[in-house]
Amino acid sequence: MTALRLRQLVIATDHMEHADTLQRILALGAPYVDPGVRQFGLTNAVYAIGDQFLEFVIPTQADAPASRFIKRFGVGGYMAIFQVPDIAVARTRVDTFGYRRIWNADFPEIAASHIHPADLGGAIVSFDEPKPPESWKWGGPDWQKNSIEGRLTGAELTSPDPAQLATKWAGALGAEKISPTEFETQDGPIRCIDGAGEKLTAFSLSIDDRADTLNAASDEGCLMTEKGFKLAGVEFQLE
Repeated sequence: MTALRLRQLVIATDHMEHADTLQRILALGAPYVDPGVRQFGLTNAVYAIGDQFLEFVIPTQADAPASRFIKRFGVGGYMAIFQVPDIAVARTRVDTFGYRRIWNADFPEIAASHIHPADLGGAIVSFDEPKPPESWKWGGPDWQKNSIEGRLTGAELTSPDPAQLATKWAGALGAEKISPTEFETQDGPIRCIDGAGEKLTAFSLSIDDRADTLNAASDEGCLMTEKGFKLAGVEFQLE
């Protein structure tokens, strides 16, 4: 089995109400507001689901990268954060491909790097090595207390050339492709499907109370889909 894990998915939005709405729909615990994201011109809200995380980032500066993203693409999927077993090996692999690392951090609790989204396409990819592996600095000190039952089971990207996008992401992350347009993580597949642009468009979640969640999403006025509901430019596909 692959050592790669999907630990966190991120939405960029200009409305904190989107985070509040998802909190009500999924009955999420209290969010963590990470002071560290101020360096990117952001505020945020991070919610724990099992030992994985959903994050909303909201620009506080007009020139913030997330602000430029929203102006270009609208609100939506912004980043996917993966856990790797060895950050040094992962960085060497990314450098060998010639992909640019636009941010690197080395804390006692975690080491991480971001890949330039123009090099891979679809979204910012972050690969992180937490220490110990079951920890997660970005979730805050109380994430276990605030976590709900459930898990992230995958994500979906669109691209005019989904096979090429899947190959680039899998190569950068050292992941095994399970089809021409999918690669594997311990938590579920990352799928690339045909679409007009390269975007991170859907998050897959496994939850116990699917029917109640769908009713809550409908009551909040979300657009309902065959697999779930849409909020802040992302389809939440419920299992």
